[in-house]
Amino acid sequence: MTDPSGAPSVDGRVFESVRNDGDGDVGNATTFRFDQTDDLIHARYEGGDVRLGHLVGHHLGDELRFRYAHVTADGETATGRSRDRIERLDDGRLRLHEEWAWESKSGSGTSVLEECRPE
Repeated sequence: MTDPSGAPSVDGRVFESVRNDGDGDVGNATTFRFDQTDDLIHARYEGGDVRLGHLVGHHLGDELRFRYAHVTADGETATGRSRDRIERLDDGRLRLHEEWAWESKSGSGTSVLEECRPE
């Protein structure tokens, strides 16, 4: 699957967090389920310290740009933005290298999401 620019599509793919630096809420137990129509992307994420989250954004070539909002397991809400670079792994799965920043509080960091292996 590719988007209109020829970059790999994230439509229907499930990702898990494999690294999160900084003061983020996403951890190894957090999974992301993506949907993509043309350049429009949205995802639902949950697990670990994140009770429920959503992101919306655009696929711009080899880059994804998002705004996100979630509720943590302890009931706090948080919002922010991220920019992801897409990498295709040797086995065909995708890896997202993310730079993110909170908008609802101070802090920023980097993270890596990796497409889950098919079962």
